[in-house]
Amino acid sequence: MTNDKARPVRVLQLTDPHLMADPAGALLGVTTRDSLDAVIDKVLQTHGQPDLVLATGDITQDASEQAYRVFGERIKAFQCPSYWIAGNHDDAALLQQIAREHDADRKHIIRDNWQILMLDSSVPGKVHGALAEDELAFLEQTLAANPDRSAIVSLHHHPVDIGCEWMSDIGLRNREEFWQLIERFPQVKIVLWGHVHQALDTERNGVALMASPSTCIQFERGSRKFSVEDQAPGYRWLTLYPDGRFDSEVVRAEDYIFDLETGSNGY
Repeated sequence: MTNDKARPVRVLQLTDPHLMADPAGALLGVTTRDSLDAVIDKVLQTHGQPDLVLATGDITQDASEQAYRVFGERIKAFQCPSYWIAGNHDDAALLQQIAREHDADRKHIIRDNWQILMLDSSVPGKVHGALAEDELAFLEQTLAANPDRSAIVSLHHHPVDIGCEWMSDIGLRNREEFWQLIERFPQVKIVLWGHVHQALDTERNGVALMASPSTCIQFERGSRKFSVEDQAPGYRWLTLYPDGRFDSEVVRAEDYIFDLETGSNGY
């Protein structure tokens, strides 16, 4: 039986840290280790300890072992499990190897009346994403086997148009197959992703769609060409209730001072 008085599950999403082996490694003027540290400090100041952390891709910029190990050390600030998936800048095999050392490689997480599915949408050598047949099979089989728990489906690449013309070709390429599966399973409450370096909260046929800011640079919303926006790095916090309801908010590390290079055509 469901305990209506059970404490909600507190979930922290960190995405797109773009860490590098070089401690001074920066993207467009933002030192990515420093910005991640600022976001972690903001989480602890604002929300305290989560129950679990979802790291939704582009953990590194240079796909270096050192950068993954730095990430693993940094998130020890959170006294809870974390789960990592690859983005287009990651080496998926190396990420999985180091994630395994942190018990962070699980793809199906169950917490109380909720389940979280972590999908690898990365395509080696490509910026766009796609879900391989085994990922789609995992999604279908896991949801079919767990119909009574509310579900979050998390991946790196955006599975819907976000209104940025330059990003239209670098999202999830086989999104039709993805949505055909999702729409068969009413327990899916949230689809959550990174990649787009901006916050988005919308819905599709009753499913909440959430994109989240990077812990480093932010892309300009609604832009036609590559453009960054002078917004602070941030994170998403989700509160999951036993009855399938949820709350979500995006918080930014507004006190973090950085000198963004706004004139770039990419990175």
